[in-house]
Amino acid sequence: MIIAVNTRFLLKDHLEGFGYFIQETFRILTNQYPQHQFYFLFDRPFSKEFIFSSNVKGIVLSPRARIPLLWKFWYDVRVPKALKTIKADLFVSPDGFCSLKTNVPQCLVVHDLGFLHHPASYKKMHVFYLKKYMPRFLKKANSIATVSTFSKSDLLTHYPLNESRISIVYNGVRESFGQTSNHRELTKIKYTGGTEYFIYVGAIQPRKNLVSLLKAFSIFKKRQQSNMKLVFAGRLAWKNEVFLSLLKTYKYRNDIVLTDYLKDQELAQIMSAAYALVYPSVFEGFGVPVLEAMKSGIPVITSADSSMQEVAGDAGLYFNPHDHLDMADKMMRIYKDESLRSRLIQIGSARAAQFSWQKTADLLWESMMKAMIAGDV
Repeated sequence: MIIAVNTRFLLKDHLEGFGYFIQETFRILTNQYPQHQFYFLFDRPFSKEFIFSSNVKGIVLSPRARIPLLWKFWYDVRVPKALKTIKADLFVSPDGFCSLKTNVPQCLVVHDLGFLHHPASYKKMHVFYLKKYMPRFLKKANSIATVSTFSKSDLLTHYPLNESRISIVYNGVRESFGQTSNHRELTKIKYTGGTEYFIYVGAIQPRKNLVSLLKAFSIFKKRQQSNMKLVFAGRLAWKNEVFLSLLKTYKYRNDIVLTDYLKDQELAQIMSAAYALVYPSVFEGFGVPVLEAMKSGIPVITSADSSMQEVAGDAGLYFNPHDHLDMADKMMRIYKDESLRSRLIQIGSARAAQFSWQKTADLLWESMMKAMIAGDV
């Protein structure tokens, strides 16, 4: 079988959500199924580290597709031509877009519908494109995979889909997390001068609700009179003007650390050295940092009634993401109650063990085979 995979987000030294999902699942699948030929479709020159095994070939389909007009050209002109040339039996697209101009069976991975719930976090042209084409992508795909029950329910709520077409393929957690405990003190010295810190992990953009986190941290500092710091481990993404403007006049600016993008090993170290993860996002399909924190042996404070609560279960402490007072209260609770903190760490460690990239890959493979069967009907 010849399997083509959309690997636009495999970007060396710039891996994030989609990229990690593609890297971890297809590193497993390409090695697990050596009898099949995989073609990775990139939109720019790629690193050889992403050619995971001898049954993988990389193809560059220009131009770089990062705006709607080029998305349309890449998926509906360049991809169909490539699929025909390599005689593909299946096309897997893990970034929520598929080709509307090919008859090759397609397995589509949709991580979330953030553009519907929080359009202000996206560029207007991107929202317009996704609102127009997502219904067509979902109709065209022979099978659909998503990363949580929360996200599956959201798809079924907003689109007329047969539930049997949707498979849940929970994210896994990378092995680097949870293996760096011996670096904790050195990591704290490096980033905070040895001071304990709360950590947020992810891109800095509006959907992550980071202005509310700054407000909550102000209350925490004022009431606790603690030297605790707050670390933002992630790149400055988009529409972060309000966050950066607030930071300029922020009373506790000296207790805020911005790291920018961190590579895998460094991210695992800074996570495991933290006092607790505070993840205030108002909407996620899964919330990978929550799982990474549990694997790293630190407690999780995150948004209630979300996919993050589905992931963390009893291992999390939850707040209303629209109420920074509630967020501050949960930060103070975990700071003042060491027995609670220890209990959440213990439960979280057991919870994290239920997730793995091997399980994700196996479930994705089932969805891929479902697309093949549907394509033959």
